[in-house]
Parts: sequence; structure tokens; C-alpha cells
Amino acid sequence: MEERTPHRKTRIGTVVSNKMQKTIVVRVDRMAKHALYGKPVLKYKKYMAHDEENTCRIGDQVLIEETRPLSAHKHWTLKEVLRRAPIFGAETGGEEA
Repeated sequence: MEERTPHRKTRIGTVVSNKMQKTIVVRVDRMAKHALYGKPVLKYKKYMAHDEENTCRIGDQVLIEETRPLSAHKHWTLKEVLRRAPIFGAETGGEEA
């Protein structure tokens, strides 16, 4: 019997909150045309995603994947961190001014 791999939805977004334990809030932006005027409008949606190791920081660009319901609002899981956000206030190893 062949092993089936389910097709799961994926989204790329930015972490806007990591205050909860093992949970991040990811903002996914998209452009849509205004219904009447046709002008492009930025729309967004926030998703709660499971982050098992608490690795994400605010500002990280991440890939999330749909999964079974993990709680009342959490139906997504962190698949990978695409780009890390810079840590402000950390020394970069350069010369001081």
C-alpha cells in the first residue's frame, strides 16, 4: 500500500508576537484590489502557530504549515525560519565609535 502524504497549506509571514510558551503569532500580508476603486490595498491576517523549541523572535520571517487543531485558535505549526530578525543592542564585533 502506498504511503500518502497530505497536501497541507503553507504561508510565509512575519512573527509579531512570541510572548506565549511554544506559540507565535504570524502576520501574513497580501495585496488585494479594492472592490470599488480597484486600487491595490494591503490586507493581512494573523495566525497562531506552534513553535516547539521557542526559537522565533519578533520580526523573523517564517514558513508555517497547516496542521490538526492544537488548541482553540492554533491550527498551524512552524515549519522553518526563513530569515532571522536582527538583535538590536547586540554588539556586532566592529569598532566602537
